[in-house]
Amino acid sequence: MKRNDLTQGLISDTQITQGLVPYGVTPDNRLRDQVRDYISLLRLWNQKVSLTAVKRPEDILQFHFGESFLAVKQVPIENGRLADVGSGAGFPAIPIAMLVPDLEVTLIEANLKKTTFLSEVIRRLALRNTRVVRSRMDDVEEDSFNFVTARALAPHQHLTRWSARSLAPSGKLVLWVGEADAAVIAHESGWVWQNPIQIPGSRRRVLLIGTSEGKTN
Repeated sequence: MKRNDLTQGLISDTQITQGLVPYGVTPDNRLRDQVRDYISLLRLWNQKVSLTAVKRPEDILQFHFGESFLAVKQVPIENGRLADVGSGAGFPAIPIAMLVPDLEVTLIEANLKKTTFLSEVIRRLALRNTRVVRSRMDDVEEDSFNFVTARALAPHQHLTRWSARSLAPSGKLVLWVGEADAAVIAHESGWVWQNPIQIPGSRRRVLLIGTSEGKTN
């Protein structure tokens, strides 16, 4: 199927540009095309593989892309190495990789069908800074990541333990969580957490950014 067949009438340049305003992103032509291609692939594959419950392109833009892009300026994420745990459909890491081409991104996902989808997205978007590792988090023994990201991954104690050993000094753990979960995580010992950042368009979900006390300079 040709690219135009997949993306025609999907979501306009204006919709993409206006939809990303609340998240501090002004997309160029390349980024708009990548977003549109990604949405197209996500909706196509979602018919056979459970990737997301969000179906409308405008909602996908907001909930998946906008919220992922938000971390780039808020953390901030500029360069270095990022590990995304439980990547699923590729959010937040692939949008971040799209926006920060100098960042080295590793997607950690154990599910075979999902890793196949992620590999296809990387190929389709020509993301040379991104790779997929089919593995459980505990089996990834790399360290010195500057950032670890995760959305909706539980239990959080498991993730924070792995992140504490896998992050470089002053590396940051970035979580997309509900306010109630953020309050619980913020009391976890061994971490210094910034004040939660409200996610635009959401009433109860926040961006939570922490640094392991054992990894501060």
